[in-house]
Amino acid sequence: MVGFAVIWYITLETSSGVWMMLAMLCNLVPQVLVSLFAGVWADRHNRKHLIILADGFVAMATLSLAVSFLLGFRRMELMLIVLAVRAVGASVQVPTVNAIYPQLVPEERLTKVQGINQTIGSVSALVTPAIGGLLLGTVGIVGAFFVDIVTAAIAIAIMSSIRVGQPSVPSAKSVWKEIGAGILYLRGHTQLRRLMICLLFLFLFVTPAFTLNPLLIERNFGNEVWRLTVHEIVWSSAMIASGVFISIKGKFRDKQRTIALCIVGSGVTFALMGMSWNFISFLVFLGVAGLFWPVFSTAQTVLIQETVPPEMLGRVFSVIQLIMTGTVPIAILFYGPLADVVQMKLIYLISSALLAVVGVIYGLSERK
Repeated sequence: MVGFAVIWYITLETSSGVWMMLAMLCNLVPQVLVSLFAGVWADRHNRKHLIILADGFVAMATLSLAVSFLLGFRRMELMLIVLAVRAVGASVQVPTVNAIYPQLVPEERLTKVQGINQTIGSVSALVTPAIGGLLLGTVGIVGAFFVDIVTAAIAIAIMSSIRVGQPSVPSAKSVWKEIGAGILYLRGHTQLRRLMICLLFLFLFVTPAFTLNPLLIERNFGNEVWRLTVHEIVWSSAMIASGVFISIKGKFRDKQRTIALCIVGSGVTFALMGMSWNFISFLVFLGVAGLFWPVFSTAQTVLIQETVPPEMLGRVFSVIQLIMTGTVPIAILFYGPLADVVQMKLIYLISSALLAVVGVIYGLSERK
């Protein structure tokens, strides 16, 4: 909620594309730089303590900014610093949280728990923009900062009550050697290496459907704000429904085949989104695409949790985070300008076809 409030505050105060670019860079670059180190920390140290420290670190930075604003020192540069600090906290939290699940959940329950996790994430995606805007409009940006601090304190209190052991003895190697060991492990593990290559190309080709939908809607169907709102609601609602289905189903027989089918299905539906003849058909294809992503995300996460030994999980998940946070910004630097000279329909059709090919190749490689 507070993340949305900060972005909207910068937008309203500056009305500048340059400042929005800087905000995006401050949100993404720290995650790229810190991800691999965060994976090593997650494998070296008590993951529970690391999650608490990351929450506390972000809360203290937010408190410092709140005090600064109360004293009348309101600079946009401080907002960018806090966005960067929040990004560092997220880069530590994401691989650590994914790595801690196998310490808390029996293997046969991992899929069901990840389904619940996907549902929570989708509900958050649906409601947090509205609540973030409500916070900014009622209590203001300083009030939003204090909401962040209070919710961080609640999260830390909950995490402190959970018993989690240390999965392995901390290594005496340097951080760089541990990063190298993690990369060598991935290179030597055929199944994981194929999955990482698949994810790299997946995020490269899925970028238009994840970032250019507002532009597609504006150009093809109209520039009314309600269309963008309905677009977000349909996507999030489909993901919620899919997450609930996973949490009830409980497991997948063949996770590799599930991953491949979801990628192919996403490629087909994203292509149909680009070729939609009216806004209703666009929403239908968008909703079907939204059903695939929680299934894909759960299958690949649980596959890694079941395959990788506990002492390597943090580094493996940090590589995935690095692929995601690094590929999409680079890809949008290509797709963004391309959208001004090439028809959106053609961009969606080609990128989605290549996405489907990635799914087919991954599925065939795993069958072999």
